[in-house]
Formats: sequence, structure tokens, C-alpha cells
Amino acid sequence: MMRFLLFLCWVLLAQSAQAAPDCPRIVSQSPYLTLALEWLGRGHCIVGVSRYDRQRPRLPRTGGVMDPDGAAIAALKPDLIVTSDWTSSTTLESVTPPGARALRLDGFGSLTEVETLLATLARESRAPGARQKLRDFSRRWRQLAAQVRGNGRRVLLVSACSGSPYSFGRQHLVGDIFAQAGFTVVETAPRIRHLRPGEEITDLDTLVARTRPDILVSFTPQSADHCSMISPDLPARIVGLQGDDFFHPGPGVLKAYAQMREQLGPTQEQQP
Repeated sequence: MMRFLLFLCWVLLAQSAQAAPDCPRIVSQSPYLTLALEWLGRGHCIVGVSRYDRQRPRLPRTGGVMDPDGAAIAALKPDLIVTSDWTSSTTLESVTPPGARALRLDGFGSLTEVETLLATLARESRAPGARQKLRDFSRRWRQLAAQVRGNGRRVLLVSACSGSPYSFGRQHLVGDIFAQAGFTVVETAPRIRHLRPGEEITDLDTLVARTRPDILVSFTPQSADHCSMISPDLPARIVGLQGDDFFHPGPGVLKAYAQMREQLGPTQEQQP
């Protein structure tokens, strides 16, 4: 029995040694990058995550996006560190151990950036079978976007149920998701407009009056009818959508389009 156990341990160690070169030790400093790596089949390569990451609660914590913990990262002996471009290049360089590669990635500007993000992660993590997966992703989001059929409807995209409201423009990923589905994004700020004292527009009522949307989309897990920051008297149809699928650059945009198709797909009078 003892010989069998020793033999089994030897086999397991040998398998681990063979797998190691093909699986880089990855530190993920942003939750959306963890999600993307898991989708690429590289979740098991992640050895450390930021303090904000809820996907891997048992993994060591390595600080935040703005303030990565250099000592914690070095202790994990990573081959690859991935973070968003909110981490300054100087900061990232200072916490990258010798011999490790470090990437600052975006993805928040458009679906094209999301495709680039996934392709970069696939290449740098040496994800097997990624080429076909990336092709399928690109084809699928375009199919789903076409099925929504925005037909030029004017849409105002806001996160408004907690804190200070803000609205998404055409050069933000959220705006691009809707534009690719055929909607007209009425926010004129390129990426994000914050509604707060001291800004040009301080409240949602004024923003709606200026932009004249057909639909106001509130990104919240709650029903838009129960969002205290949205007046039920606004002259626009109000739709509530789950924001997580829209806010994380990566494969979650497929779920975002599924939500849109269900809540904002063509009405009977719009169908041919």
C-alpha cells in the first residue's frame, strides 16, 4: 500500500511538472481580467488577485489597481502580471519582479478594444484553442447585436440608482454596445458625464430635457420603477438592465446583448 501511495505521488508530481511550463503563474490585478482569463481556460493559472476580486476568494491578495502590493506580488513569483491601464506604468514597473512580464490593458472604449484585450490575454497566457474561441466570440456578439435592432431609437444610458448619477457616451464600451445594436446614443460627452454640483448639468431631469431620448436605460439590478433617483414622470420609456454584463470588458457582453434583446428588442410595430 505504501509503495502504491508513493508511486501515485510521483505520478502526480510528474504531471504537475509537465504542466507548469505551459501554464504561466499569473497575477490578475483587476476582476474583469480574472473573468476574461477564466473564459480563456486560464483561471487555474492565476496565483494571486487584487483585493477587489470576488471570483477567487481563496487566492492571496496583491493590493489594488492603483496601489498594487509589490511584496505580495513578488512572493508569488509570477510569470505574468495583468492589470488595467488605471495602474500607472511607473507603479507597475516598480512592483514587477525580475523576469516577470507585465501588461496594462484597457477594453473600456469599444467592442474592438474588447476583442484586442481577449486576444492579448490569450497570446500572453498561451491559452490553448483560443483562436477559434476568439473567432466565435466576434461572430456571436455581432449576431446578437443585429437581433436587438435598435433602428435608430434614441437612448440615454445612465447609472443612477446610487451615489452620483453618470451617463455613458459613444466612446465608452457601454455606448458602443448600444451603437453597434443600431441605437442612437444621445449623450454628447465622449465617454462619461458625471451629474453633480459644479458640472455643466447637475441632475438627470435636465439631462433628459436636453438630450430628448426615446428610452432611458438605468444600469441597476433593481427595477427602474423602484430607483429613487429616477422620476417616474420623465418623458421617456425607462428600462432597467443588470449593469455587470455591460461594465466588464470581456465575454460578458454576450449576456449584455441577451438582456437587450429581451428588454429592448423590436416591438410589433417595428417588425417587418
